[in-house]
Amino acid sequence: MLAIGSTYHRITARPARALAALAVALACAGASPLAATAAPDLVISGGGYGHGIGMSQQGALGYAEHGWSYPQILAHYYTGTSIGAAPANAQVRVLVGGRVRKLALDTYVRGVVSAEVSSSWPLAALEAQAVASRTYALTAHAGGARFDVYADTRSQVYRGVAAQTPQTDAAVSATTGQIVTYAGKPAITYFFASSGGRTEDVQNSFLGSQPEPWLRGVVDRYERGDLHTWRLTLGFAAAAAKLRGLVHGRFEGIEVLKRGFSPRIVAANVLGSGGRTAVSGPTLAERLGLYSAWAYFSTSDGQRVTPEPDRSGWSSLHPPGPEPAPVSPAESGGAAVGAAGAATAASSEATSGGVGSPGA
Repeated sequence: MLAIGSTYHRITARPARALAALAVALACAGASPLAATAAPDLVISGGGYGHGIGMSQQGALGYAEHGWSYPQILAHYYTGTSIGAAPANAQVRVLVGGRVRKLALDTYVRGVVSAEVSSSWPLAALEAQAVASRTYALTAHAGGARFDVYADTRSQVYRGVAAQTPQTDAAVSATTGQIVTYAGKPAITYFFASSGGRTEDVQNSFLGSQPEPWLRGVVDRYERGDLHTWRLTLGFAAAAAKLRGLVHGRFEGIEVLKRGFSPRIVAANVLGSGGRTAVSGPTLAERLGLYSAWAYFSTSDGQRVTPEPDRSGWSSLHPPGPEPAPVSPAESGGAAVGAAGAATAASSEATSGGVGSPGA
């Protein structure tokens, strides 16, 4: 399930099995067998898995399979960025089992990559993950003055030596000392499992965040995966229980007011017989236990399915109007890649690994 409050998300179970298990659980949580045929259901169709900010891991896989290099993948997901150099001799403080361990940056990253994605993925996808993970470690500051990153999905998963494989070690080695930068400063590199076809602007998913120029939604041309699209059915009684405190009177459905670039929900109303309650998209997804805030709602009485009110201007799972034509690797981030190449060459002797603050 989506941890809306987290800055990071990944697939932790086989998607098809997880989806089937969730569907059974939701069905069981609905009306009793005698009332199931009469009680309405909330039908939810959605896309993606995770918060939608930054790099889609499944999307990076798709781009790598289509011949994109890791600088081109990173430039696509992190708008206007380049590849720069990590601070020399930097270290990362990782909270592992209640104790803080201090590690050289690349030693830490070697313990992360295969814990995040499959080591069987193409090298370019593993390299993109290595650079994103290295940059995230330098910019996260999850524990303030005490430590930098958790060893789990609250930051990014770290498994130490157990995660080291020849393939992922090669990806870390090939990108030694490289981080994502914006205007010459480290740019925090959020990532997640599956975009559904579009990523999202940071302020639409992380409530209270300010817009960041490199964390803008982009079309994810080659994103794929079992949860690229999904569909769930939830009994009204179960939905009302999950939305407890937001429903006034009898639960009557969901009204979407605003969607973002993707179309993940930004704002909605929970409808009740006693009135409506404003709710954010991320909160709605968290309360209902959805894979992402990219969701469309309908009601079903067992014979017909009726769309819930949606005032966002998005009429389906797909964006209105035609999508852009396919973009070649050379057209995506070409200038940034050139600048990155120069920066990388100049810093090839730098030792990576360590703590730095954004802008350090």
